[in-house]
Amino acid sequence: MASSTEDVEESTGQEIRLVESEEWWVATDVETGVTTQGETRIDALDNLDEAVALHRGEIGESIATPAEEREALRDLGIDPDEVEAARSENEELPEFMQ
Repeated sequence: MASSTEDVEESTGQEIRLVESEEWWVATDVETGVTTQGETRIDALDNLDEAVALHRGEIGESIATPAEEREALRDLGIDPDEVEAARSENEELPEFMQ
């Protein structure tokens, strides 16, 4: 571990740990525990911004309830009952769902 810094954003109190290893920079958001890496400090921090936003549901698609999950599967032409049966029987899910 070559170096370690902490950046604290005054307006939110957000703490980020940024550590340089041999080939990578590793960035961690202390509050969420989300960690990413990048070849440069900027890459690591950009990746962390995206990962934290995904973690918080601020970007990307999320299915919040089982009913919404079943509807999303139906929209894709997948029988939700077959998926549930495969899950409960510990069968291997189809490749596209892994």
